[in-house]
Amino acid sequence: MQKIIYTLTLSILFWNLTLQAQELIPITKTEVLAIVSEKNRTIKISEEEFNQAKADFRQTNAVFLPNITASHTGIATTNPLMAFGSKLNQEILTQNDFNPALLNNPSQIENYSTKFEIQQPLINLDGIYQRKAAKSKMEAMLLKTKRTQEHLVFEVEKAYMQLQLAYKAVDVLEKALTAAYSNKNLADNSLKQGYLQRADVLNVEVRVTEVQNQLQTAKSHVQNASNYLSFLMNDETYVIYTPTDSLTISNLNTDNKSISKNRSDIKAMEMATNAFEAMNKANKMAFLPRLNAFGSYELYDDQLFQADANGYLFGAQLSWDIFQGSKRFGKSQKSRAEFEKSKLEYNQYISKSNLELNKAKRAFLDAKNKLKLTTLALEQSKESLRIRTNRFKEGLEKTSDLLMAETQYAQKQLEYYQTIFEYNYSQAYLQFLTEE
Repeated sequence: MQKIIYTLTLSILFWNLTLQAQELIPITKTEVLAIVSEKNRTIKISEEEFNQAKADFRQTNAVFLPNITASHTGIATTNPLMAFGSKLNQEILTQNDFNPALLNNPSQIENYSTKFEIQQPLINLDGIYQRKAAKSKMEAMLLKTKRTQEHLVFEVEKAYMQLQLAYKAVDVLEKALTAAYSNKNLADNSLKQGYLQRADVLNVEVRVTEVQNQLQTAKSHVQNASNYLSFLMNDETYVIYTPTDSLTISNLNTDNKSISKNRSDIKAMEMATNAFEAMNKANKMAFLPRLNAFGSYELYDDQLFQADANGYLFGAQLSWDIFQGSKRFGKSQKSRAEFEKSKLEYNQYISKSNLELNKAKRAFLDAKNKLKLTTLALEQSKESLRIRTNRFKEGLEKTSDLLMAETQYAQKQLEYYQTIFEYNYSQAYLQFLTEE
């Protein structure tokens, strides 16, 4: 048993030396929030998703803005029709060119044309509704980004409290280990004086070993909590953080809390539903004709990049895709089903959010009641340990009873701080669920 205690003591000492070799960084919750807001990858991913949706919306400007192209083409031909048309465009046609022999068997002619074209949509109803759908999607992604930021704030609250709780556990167990060593010294002295049996001393040594093991686990939890904060802050150095303030009871206003339809994620789902509705209308409008204007200005010559002749053309086109093999009917039915599905998902999400709120309210009440009980239990176990320790020093208390009281006090301290964490967490979660 002595060898086991010695080995565990060396392990804890090695852990402490390793911890000291790492940089300990004091940090406030405000600092964590600032760094997460600036560097967190999840937020950056959400922002890029919004940029994608914004780019899709900008593409729909084509519904109103013209399409302008420019081209320069050079050809050489002996094709009778092309040769005659090229001369006509170049305005170099002569009486001799109407000679049937030349018309049927022309010499090679070169033609260079510069062409500027413009196409202007005038009435494109399906495109207008597609633009509305893209705008709703963009607004939904903006709200999603906002909710992602809100969730990261809540996650920082939770992670910071976990770090505080981990340090509290280390503090409690270090004190418990000091008390266990003190009891071991008393037990060793009592054994030498013949007041205790060897079995009693072994029980004390077992208690020392248990506390050492718990302390080592608690210190690992400190590293885990610090690493998670590093992950949230996109910090790959993975230093050990120390909270600047301790875990204490917080009291937030949680009265009359309810789910708001203006909450960013719920509003985002509403915008997504609007997008599906607009796409359904766009597919219906695809059955209607489209009206577009067009025009071109052309320059011709038999020399490269010259323009001795020119001409223009403009007009309007009313086009109507009457039947596309029932493709549009199926597309319209699909978009209608997607719209109906999105409405159901929206209502289901609100219902689920209310369910989560009710659970959170009950969890808060449970944590509140539990906090009262653990506070009372902590006070009682502390007084019990004080009495039994004094009696043990006087030889009036059994070793097993002292060890039980000591174990119980350490457990009640850990339960007390765990309950504070649960109490604070339940309040923070209620705030998160009821944000607008």
